[in-house]
Amino acid sequence: MSQQTKGHLSAGQGTAMLLGGVLGPGMLVLPQLAAQAAGPASILAWVGLLALSAPVAITFATLGTRHPNGGGVAAFTGLAFGGRAAAVVGWWFYGAVPIGIVAGAQVGAVYVANTLGVDKTVAAATLLAAAFLANLAGLRTSGRLQVTMVLLLIALLATAVGTAAPHASAANFTPFAPYGMAGVISAAGVLFFAFVGWEAATHLSAEITDIRRATTVTLIVISVLYLSVSITSIAVLGRAAPLSALLETGIGAAAGPISTAAAIALTFGAINTYIAGAARLGASMAGSGSLPRWFGKGGTPGRTPSRSLALLATLTALIMLLPADLDTLMRATSACLAAVTTAGVAAAVRILPPGRPRNTAIVATALSCIALACCGTYLAVPAALSLIALLTAKP
Repeated sequence: MSQQTKGHLSAGQGTAMLLGGVLGPGMLVLPQLAAQAAGPASILAWVGLLALSAPVAITFATLGTRHPNGGGVAAFTGLAFGGRAAAVVGWWFYGAVPIGIVAGAQVGAVYVANTLGVDKTVAAATLLAAAFLANLAGLRTSGRLQVTMVLLLIALLATAVGTAAPHASAANFTPFAPYGMAGVISAAGVLFFAFVGWEAATHLSAEITDIRRATTVTLIVISVLYLSVSITSIAVLGRAAPLSALLETGIGAAAGPISTAAAIALTFGAINTYIAGAARLGASMAGSGSLPRWFGKGGTPGRTPSRSLALLATLTALIMLLPADLDTLMRATSACLAAVTTAGVAAAVRILPPGRPRNTAIVATALSCIALACCGTYLAVPAALSLIALLTAKP
């Protein structure tokens, strides 16, 4: 059977799923946070992180091509280090997703609530419900909807940049680095969280027709979007401001509704990709004994495993009830995903053949270890999930 007939997502749909996982609602506030930390020199942090994310993305694409599996990074880790390690990584990702998608929904809900005058909790719950229903309808339906959302998002970001650019002033780049290199490093620490998402797509590696091509296109698109938005924000505003302020400069009063549309596209895209990946991971974990085997049933190729999806929805609802603030949710998620990424690229060093693939994985591992260390005390979250995994895993 050819690769084309194996995948249930076309190259375009696969690219949209990857873009949805990497681009997220953080795009609405990250340029502002980075500019606050480093001034115009925050552009250097964007460039550096784009360069550093490439080896991670390429390594995961290579793993997905050679070992297509719904277990994603957990499956790769199992090949390299054994079943217990796979169980730990599986729990890191599966446990992170309910936390992360609630955080993402809360960010998007702020824009929706401000524009439509609805309660923020209701808006967040609606965004989450829409993504779960899209996945329940099947991967092809979810993939088509993702393409629409991504195209809308690109159009909106292009509008923000294109309409505001005529208001740019070179004077806004002076002083370029008011806080020195320490400011650039601080900005990079904030911006790192804009570059997670590659690990989510590995769970769809068996469904995407050409994951290498999808990864390459995604790298190009996010590079153009991130750099154009960050440079234009500084050139036009000369200060730390959210994306909505950039839109308001270019198009005036229409900025509010357009910002809301961008928030919905960014939020839905990220949530949709993570739900799709986690549901398949849950089924894979059930098959290996890391979850009760009952959760491995209810799905066929091209369809989302319904029982694993239901468990994920239940955990998400429980997270919604917790009193944790947005900052805590985002940092806890990032710590788990940094751990997943580090384990995945370390596994690639062991299972990929010598030469360029392994060398790329070595670079990715070194960079991921640095990112992992930046998570600090929030590493307690993946540590707790590790304990659960080891207590429940089969010997």
